[in-house]
Amino acid sequence: MKTEAVLFDLDGTLIDSLALIVRTYRRVFEELKLPWEDGDVLKMIGLPLKDIARHYAGKLAGHFEEVYQFYYHREHDLYTSLFPGTLSLLDQLKEKGILLGIVTSKGKPGAWRGINFTGLKPYMDIVVTAHDVTRPKPDPEPLLKALNYLGVEAARSILVGDSSYDILTGKNAGSRTLGVTWGLGSQEELAQLKPDGLLHRWDDLLNYL
Repeated sequence: MKTEAVLFDLDGTLIDSLALIVRTYRRVFEELKLPWEDGDVLKMIGLPLKDIARHYAGKLAGHFEEVYQFYYHREHDLYTSLFPGTLSLLDQLKEKGILLGIVTSKGKPGAWRGINFTGLKPYMDIVVTAHDVTRPKPDPEPLLKALNYLGVEAARSILVGDSSYDILTGKNAGSRTLGVTWGLGSQEELAQLKPDGLLHRWDDLLNYL
């Protein structure tokens, strides 16, 4: 079946920002005096910050978010870059006439800062953030909203991501799914969800198409 649109997760898929995210969570847990517990919070990356804050900080969730945003934006430019070959891939997809988009659980300010900073904005036909939906990943709403805007059926789309939440989102929406092995989720974790393929480099996506 012809692929008309490819949608990407942002952090850990297009943007190498995991070091920034880990540093930020460590600072938040230290400042709020929360137990780090071997970094279990990292398993929740891919969910909206508000949900993670509520899970770990309860009534202090608002303060958790404020501290996170402070440290995240303060060090953003030092620890944010594109994974190698990303812009070249996007150029080649555009040449094929494929529509492109980002579907992320990051809030609008953080997502757009990363998109603008790394030069992704000109390539994207649609960006859906956590602030644009009521039910975030792994609910299909974010992906379906992007596809509705693009006018593309789910079966003619691919969702590419690095976490279980991405694969589940794509499956729940009826899209094909591809997991990248350079992000947060391990190859074994992604394989257990039976995506349509695993990508070890961006050329693998072109070969899949």
